[in-house]
Amino acid sequence: MRVVIAPQEFKGSMTAVEAASAIERGVSSMYPEALVDMAPVADGGPGTVDAMVHAAGGRTSIARVDGPLGSPVDARWGRIDEGRTAVIEMAAASGLTLLRQEELDPRRASTHGTGQLIRHALDAGVERILIGVGGSATNDGGAGMAEALGAVFLDDEGQRLPPGGASLAQLAAIDINQLDARLGEVGMTVLCDVQNPLLGPEGASAVYGPQKGADPVCVAELDRALSNFAAILERDLTAKVADVPGAGAAGGLAAGLMAFCGSTLQSGFAAVADAVHLPERIAQADLVITGEGRLDTQSAYGKTVAGVAELAKTANVPCFAIAGLIDGDAELPGLIDSEASTPPGMPVEEAMVRTGELVPAAVVRLLRRYSR
Repeated sequence: MRVVIAPQEFKGSMTAVEAASAIERGVSSMYPEALVDMAPVADGGPGTVDAMVHAAGGRTSIARVDGPLGSPVDARWGRIDEGRTAVIEMAAASGLTLLRQEELDPRRASTHGTGQLIRHALDAGVERILIGVGGSATNDGGAGMAEALGAVFLDDEGQRLPPGGASLAQLAAIDINQLDARLGEVGMTVLCDVQNPLLGPEGASAVYGPQKGADPVCVAELDRALSNFAAILERDLTAKVADVPGAGAAGGLAAGLMAFCGSTLQSGFAAVADAVHLPERIAQADLVITGEGRLDTQSAYGKTVAGVAELAKTANVPCFAIAGLIDGDAELPGLIDSEASTPPGMPVEEAMVRTGELVPAAVVRLLRRYSR
């Protein structure tokens, strides 16, 4: 039996590589003779650098950049293709996990550090940049990112705007005369796992603002600010990006990357799957096991588990999933069965500490059902 193991990270407890190893221990205890092919993956969110560098035999570097609220953080980024391609996660510089719950403030949080990461990649002489945009703490439309690369955002008195999404309501003009010219010399692809536009009830502020600390009043304020931002982008840069599916990713960072950097959007999972040759590996398998920290109704929207299950369905290979928690009825095409690693009644905090033992045990429970 040949088993492909292709999970993403279990957020806050295991990287994708660690999750693959934990699943492998469960598989090996049930099927000692199985040929196991570990293919850790990601969808553009945290874990993307690990997955792509691991698959391509690349290397990583650490850059000191500004965090979401300005405090310095050490952000890791990768280089693959013999150093020609940079892989960046915005979450490493501007992500939710960098802030405590009481610090969340999408009015002030900025993508400035993400722009600094892009600049580090440009300084390294890369020819292409892949930037994953999942897991953001920001809602500034990528204005902070663009400012770090030389753009200037001015109010109607000619003063620079303070960082954050709320200040975009006062935006009157954008000056890109000092925008880093090297942006025109590299190809940049945004690895995106959502299809939300920038504005409105399905936009960045309404859908993702609450998880970043926005109450209903704040959501409305941020949406109005991004609406003004979109209007100025169209007027000053002739960039009509607000209605592009995916432009609302990472609090509108995707829109900013398109407008200022000429980026194109691509499914994050599809890009990673292609990098690790996942379709070909699944086609040779007898069984596929994927996984993530939480399996719920959102898992169907561009997430790793859905993507792996779809590839398995195409190859006519059975696919199972392991998740830390399973919330509701997440029916995904191609997914035959799933198992939660967290036992009923166990506090989530304890389960996250014990994933190394709980995940293999969940694999065994699932495979026992399959073996009947």
